[in-house]
Amino acid sequence: LSLATLTYDTLRFEYEDFPETKEPVWILGRKYSVFTEKEEILLDVTSRLWFTYRKNFPAIGGTGPTSDTGWGCMLRCGQMIFAQALVCRHLGRDWRWLKGKRQMDNYFNVLNAFIDKKDSYYSIHQIAQMGVGEGKSIGQWYGPNTVAQVLKKLATFDTWSSLAVHIAMDNTVVMEEIRRLCQSNVPCAGAAACPALEPDGLYNGCPEDLGLRERLSPWKPLVLLIPLRLGLTEINEAYIETLKHCFMMPQSLGVIGGKPNSAHYFIGYVGEELIYLDPHTTQPAVEPGDSGCLPDESFHCQHPPCRMSIAELDPSIAVGFFCNTEADFNDWCQQIKKLSLVRGALPMFELVERQPSHFSNPDVLNLTPDSSDADRLERFFDSEDEDFEILSL
Repeated sequence: LSLATLTYDTLRFEYEDFPETKEPVWILGRKYSVFTEKEEILLDVTSRLWFTYRKNFPAIGGTGPTSDTGWGCMLRCGQMIFAQALVCRHLGRDWRWLKGKRQMDNYFNVLNAFIDKKDSYYSIHQIAQMGVGEGKSIGQWYGPNTVAQVLKKLATFDTWSSLAVHIAMDNTVVMEEIRRLCQSNVPCAGAAACPALEPDGLYNGCPEDLGLRERLSPWKPLVLLIPLRLGLTEINEAYIETLKHCFMMPQSLGVIGGKPNSAHYFIGYVGEELIYLDPHTTQPAVEPGDSGCLPDESFHCQHPPCRMSIAELDPSIAVGFFCNTEADFNDWCQQIKKLSLVRGALPMFELVERQPSHFSNPDVLNLTPDSSDADRLERFFDSEDEDFEILSL
């Protein structure tokens, strides 16, 4: 008991160390005041799914590594940004995790999609093995682009979430491509597979008729990942304001980036500092308990988040957004257009209605939006991770 008390007091002391500033704290599209909302800030951070290095999980591929310590940090950051998309999809942005409180089934369905075993949709096993097709041997370090591409491929098997995943290459977001990907006349493939909502009609902001609306909706929820390079060896200061604005958008999924062996999941900022979750802690792999219930405390960072100066950010990143509805996407497009008018803020990417003519070549003309992404990735980013590692030495 004394140890638990000591830990709690120590963490509380660190928590008070959060900068006493009039600057707002932004966490994934939510604005907080340090002076009046400290508890809310910590609760929001703690509620994000936190994936770290693990040890003693089943061998990857049957004979491969049983731990990802030292090589899996970008894979874990990819899991975190994608888990945030699944939380928004199935639980809503207002959902909060409270220690000791019984969570709804959908929460465990999301968590189980990332558990360290071969049959979880987005497990380290699946990401590492799918990466082999992207030219990455198991145990090799990934860059932000590679992990985004691998997660996109894995999402096609997740019929429960039924996500449209788009990776915008060449620093260009083509609205027409995204609409074609998200709009379909067929019912949502995941709707029938969705477990029934819990009886309490309104749970964490999810209305009772959500499942019905999903089945009738012609829009598949969008996960938009935009791999970017914001400078050569360090971030160009002209991009900093634009990057901050990304964390202010309600569609924000955050940013993955960092240096080789030091990737982080950035979830917000305060002043000139980025707020992030750090995967560089090795924890034992988690097994379901005797009741079949998954012990989940180690998947939530229960101490104040890490911070670092924005100027220290490695320029190679991937920015993520989630648009649950077409209205969300239209709103996001309007915000991006307004952002181009902000003085002193250099746009990080271009938003266009149609694919620019210089993209149109015989190789991609007849491809679906899905495969054109992969095609462009190979053409434009085939050496991205190698460059990333060399530049960061």
